[in-house]
Amino acid sequence: MLRLERRAQPSRAMRVLAPLIAALLMFVTGFVIFTVLGKAPLAAFEVFFVKPLSSMYGLGELLVKTAPLLLCALGLAIGFRANVWNIGAEGQLVVGALAGSGVALAWGETESHWVLPAMLLAGALGGMAWAAIPAFLRTRFRTSEILTSLMLVYVAQLLLSYFVHGPWRDPEGFNFPQSRMFNDWELLPLLVEGTRVNLGIVFALAVAALSWFFTEKTYAGYRLQVAGLAPAAAGYAGFSEKRNVWLALLIGGACAGLAGIGEVAGPIGQLQPSVSPGYGFAAIIVAFVGRLHALGIVLASLLMSLLYLGGEQAQIDLALPSAITGLFQGLLLFYLLAMDAFVTWRIRRVRRA
Repeated sequence: MLRLERRAQPSRAMRVLAPLIAALLMFVTGFVIFTVLGKAPLAAFEVFFVKPLSSMYGLGELLVKTAPLLLCALGLAIGFRANVWNIGAEGQLVVGALAGSGVALAWGETESHWVLPAMLLAGALGGMAWAAIPAFLRTRFRTSEILTSLMLVYVAQLLLSYFVHGPWRDPEGFNFPQSRMFNDWELLPLLVEGTRVNLGIVFALAVAALSWFFTEKTYAGYRLQVAGLAPAAAGYAGFSEKRNVWLALLIGGACAGLAGIGEVAGPIGQLQPSVSPGYGFAAIIVAFVGRLHALGIVLASLLMSLLYLGGEQAQIDLALPSAITGLFQGLLLFYLLAMDAFVTWRIRRVRRA
């Protein structure tokens, strides 16, 4: 019979290579899937992975989608390092978009250079406020932050629906559930003409650098890592578990909220019933594919962004359903978890007694 046995010392090289092998297995499986669907595999791969990057506009779209994924994943990774499982980045993103949009709509038509910074600050604070709910429930009642943060996603989406169908609906928008278009001074500046690349990608890369510095060079980052690797040792050293939970969730909420306002003040340009195609959930995969490291998360965000673009291109050129994007994302996560299992465990054959 076969039995799983924990390895005495998992290979560091394999831990680094595991995401690459998982991506390769995803491509191989995709080859089989395209064949089963009756599509020429090589042509389908060109449509899915090459064509989206064949123009300047396509490269710009890659960066546009990378920004929210990167911001959400960086915030989640800090919490995951401390065994704080924030699954509600999608809801925190939505509330950040709501809070920042509220500033823009309340400001009115008066031009000001201060309104955009105020929107960004409100977005980050909105995400933090939404993340504070599971933080309070975890530290006060020992409630699982996995469940509470996830359930709050649906509450946030209902709040968004209420505002765009009700008090914030554009009276001149032909009854569509959306806010008025934001003014030029309420939008993130474009970086490349002819594309939608805006200042949001710069913010995301800056947050990546800050994330690396926080986790590697600060005492608070060290405290979070110790809490994740050795909770008993962290308690013996006097590290406050409640402080770690609050810090991890608030950082994750701030990053997700910034991603939310970056979407409505960036490529969307207004508040709509849906401000995210699931960036907050996809960021969980990004964080683990990137090995919870800032540089790895940057690369994983680019890959996940390409999957979004490829899925959209496949809908147009190959008449495939939109679920193809989720399929490739799920394959990537499945193979990564499988690789991690075999890095930590090995299969051993034992004789029956």
